[in-house]
Amino acid sequence: MQKKQNKKQGERLTALLPYLTALASGILMGLTVAPVGAWFLAWIALVPLWVLVVTLTKGKNQSPPAFLWGIGYHGVALSWITGIHPMTWLGVPWLPSLAITLFCWGFISLLGGVFVAIWAAVMVRIAGQKPWLRVLIGTAVWCGLESLWSAGPLWWSSLAYTQSPHNLVIVHLGQLSGPNTVTAAIVAVNGLIAEAYINRRDTKISSVSRQLLEVGEPQGRTGFSAPLRFINKYLVIATGLLITLHLIGFILYSRPITQVPEAALKVGIVQGNIPNRLLRSSEGFRRAQENYTNGYLTLADQGVDAVLTPEGALPIFQRNLMQTALVSAVKKKGVVAWIGAFGERGDSYTISLFTFNSKGEIVSRYDKSKLVPLGEYIPFEEILGGLVQRLSPLEAHQVPGSANQIFDTPFGRAIASICYESAFPEQFRRQAAMGGQFILSSSNDAHYSASMPFQHHAQDIMRAIETDRWSARATNTGYSAFVDPHGKTLWISRYNTYETHAETIYRRQTQTLYVRWSDWLTPLLLGLSVLGWFVQKVIN
Repeated sequence: MQKKQNKKQGERLTALLPYLTALASGILMGLTVAPVGAWFLAWIALVPLWVLVVTLTKGKNQSPPAFLWGIGYHGVALSWITGIHPMTWLGVPWLPSLAITLFCWGFISLLGGVFVAIWAAVMVRIAGQKPWLRVLIGTAVWCGLESLWSAGPLWWSSLAYTQSPHNLVIVHLGQLSGPNTVTAAIVAVNGLIAEAYINRRDTKISSVSRQLLEVGEPQGRTGFSAPLRFINKYLVIATGLLITLHLIGFILYSRPITQVPEAALKVGIVQGNIPNRLLRSSEGFRRAQENYTNGYLTLADQGVDAVLTPEGALPIFQRNLMQTALVSAVKKKGVVAWIGAFGERGDSYTISLFTFNSKGEIVSRYDKSKLVPLGEYIPFEEILGGLVQRLSPLEAHQVPGSANQIFDTPFGRAIASICYESAFPEQFRRQAAMGGQFILSSSNDAHYSASMPFQHHAQDIMRAIETDRWSARATNTGYSAFVDPHGKTLWISRYNTYETHAETIYRRQTQTLYVRWSDWLTPLLLGLSVLGWFVQKVIN
């Protein structure tokens, strides 16, 4: 009887093992980003899932293990979403706040699970193909799915961002074809390692060495050893590819940055450190006026050319900006300011960044075009609108800006980004292609836990490298920063502190392959996959 029970328990454990393995490996991938930052795990964390998908019996459904991998990765990587709870300061009761938070976290995690399940479904269909073709198609499909997902409104956790900011050498591959170049590298290396494991028993050892091993010839006389059984061409290719890609990245990383004196621009940043719970109150507005005006005056006295403020630094409409102490200071000091506030469009409003020239006049405006679902706009508004509308600090309805904006300043055209847009590389690529010479990133990450602003900083580093541009990033509570075109952080603020800082950046007009040609690698990989598929069918 005991033996039967033990057998049943063993069978249950065996049945659960693929699911637990997939979940665990997804969690390992989630540990690659802040707050843990174990970026090196990205090069092996996909291996267990790949092996499961290829080796499990064809009659079984492969989607559940893959689904759990996606939940593990995106759930851990985006766990900072839980920092929005509690939202009692917005008038949302504690329990509904918890429900909204769990819904947001669960929804994005499940969406990540669906994404990986689709990839696995394709891999199951090609499980009988040659290993090289599985690696090619698996890499191409993953990149294609990331491209589709990033084209929508809900995007953040590309595999590429697992390498930022710790492995800047490999992130430089983004200059070739955007973040999908880094993603392709990660998937391909994982796939080759997985194929090495799958095919380890098929490793061909020379007949002489095999005979010697079988008869127990001493290692010292032959030079062969048992570990040789586990060395195969896929592992060699994976190692070679990993080294080669890092060498290419190192070449790009080592190129000198031209710093022409006439292209210099001394920019000051004010990190106001106004808690979001105060933004709707008169006290919050008073503190915002005081902190940003004093910060502006401090930086103006340091001889900066311009001052950048965070997203929504002054939580008022454009029509009321001219009466603020900050704009009065701009008129007095004559130093250009980029001020975050709210624009108007009919009965709706936009989150905007305004350029005030030395006379205190608005000469340009950039409206945030990528809004945060639930936080800034409401999917299925007819159903969720009554509850989620309360997350907005204003009563009016928020709308996105145009996708084709340009942002001209007294110092030339800039690449503008407001908060969530940092996750969308195409926003930056398009503006760089249109002549943007430097990046201005204005954000407010005060809703979330500390790991989120560090991930946000990692996203901005990738955008600076991909476009080959200097970047100034101002946030409300941190992390504000200056980044050079190689992704090196010249200065980064502390968290939840009031700070001002000035740094010299340089305007650039270079164009990387990615800026010129967009993501050409993904269509190429997909095309090669189709070609390889047909060639393999003809051969067979």
